[in-house]
Amino acid sequence: MTAKAINPRTKGYEFLGPPGALFITLAVPATTYALYFGCSESSGGCPPPLDNIPVHFTQAVSSLTWWKSLWDTQAAILYFSWYAFCVVAWYILPGDWVEGTQLRNGGKQKYKINAFSTFLLALGLTAGWIVRFGPQSFTFFYERWVGFVTASLLMSVVQALGCYAASFQDNKLLALGGNTGSFIYDFFIGRELNPSIGSFDIKSFNELRPGLILWVLINISMACEQAVRRGGTITDSMWLVLIFQTFYVADGLYNEPAILTTMDITTDGFGFMLSVGDLTWVPFVYSLQARYLAFKPVELGPVWTAVVLGVDLLGYYIFRDANGEKNDFRNGRNPKNLKFFVTASGSKLLTSGWWGLSRHPNYFGDLLMALAWSLPTGFDTPITYFYPIYFAVLLIHRQRRDDENCEKKYGEDWHKYMKMVPYRIIPYLY
Repeated sequence: MTAKAINPRTKGYEFLGPPGALFITLAVPATTYALYFGCSESSGGCPPPLDNIPVHFTQAVSSLTWWKSLWDTQAAILYFSWYAFCVVAWYILPGDWVEGTQLRNGGKQKYKINAFSTFLLALGLTAGWIVRFGPQSFTFFYERWVGFVTASLLMSVVQALGCYAASFQDNKLLALGGNTGSFIYDFFIGRELNPSIGSFDIKSFNELRPGLILWVLINISMACEQAVRRGGTITDSMWLVLIFQTFYVADGLYNEPAILTTMDITTDGFGFMLSVGDLTWVPFVYSLQARYLAFKPVELGPVWTAVVLGVDLLGYYIFRDANGEKNDFRNGRNPKNLKFFVTASGSKLLTSGWWGLSRHPNYFGDLLMALAWSLPTGFDTPITYFYPIYFAVLLIHRQRRDDENCEKKYGEDWHKYMKMVPYRIIPYLY
């Protein structure tokens, strides 16, 4: 096949095209900063007094001193050192090499599977540091929050620009959705499908290591901040957030090969959308609940603790069992004897089990877990519920993208399948 045939020009847009891509490119960093300044001690609360926000905002953005305060050299050094640690761990820690799905050019990308080992190493070093030097020594994420956000944004922009520029080299396999010819759109959505340096796959590395593991380390730092303020103890609500989110990350890293069949890896290019999502959004937005509890502790008591725990466990069960059904079926196994629909192309689509209740039951489990992560913060502020609200919007958008791709792939068979499984995410509701 010719290069033009393998990498056809993209004809359609997502996210409302270049204007939408530009808006999101600017809005994601702005929202990340806003969630800090709108929910922190330094700004006066969560949220700060509403009548003060316009005045303080105008004063801040018109001040050169405020803009300079977004940069913290020490935080940047720590962040870039952390990223370097993850790269070195990928290189030196043992791991199996696993092939991904077949690419359009007939090849298969190989991925080194050792994210969980990296996670355990990082946790072990962190625990040793805290035991040796005390909780006070690990509160620097709380103290230098804005500087860490800025450093991660810089890394996101540099990587996205670098991958965009490298995608114009010969023999690059481009993402079908990222070859429009519009710089801002292709920069945002990702032009090259699998940018890599030798055997180092940039996209899968960022997806599971620097940001995801950092999310847990930030939560630990927030717990240390709370412990210092409370004389060495942390609240039941902080314990729940730590346990829920650490387990979620550990589960994802332990099941690292499962990521190789996701849309991020098989379909999307690596651009600013994924780089800023992996490196900035995940660690610094998803840790909002722990950061809130660091300066405003909440005691739930045994009853509410059990309720919140039940919501999370239910969500995890649905998420894991649904994914288990899908992965078994894709690998030629069907231990539950699930029913399925055979398309004209020979593809098989599950129509029973969790996948008979909705077309994306794993998303439903994810949403329940997202809600459980916010419930420990109580109901004094809606800001700590930003994550489940945002996550619902994200998953609905992803579901619609997936449905559009499936309609293109299966044609009329997809409409027949939707009649068999009418609900998109939440059974009997949506």
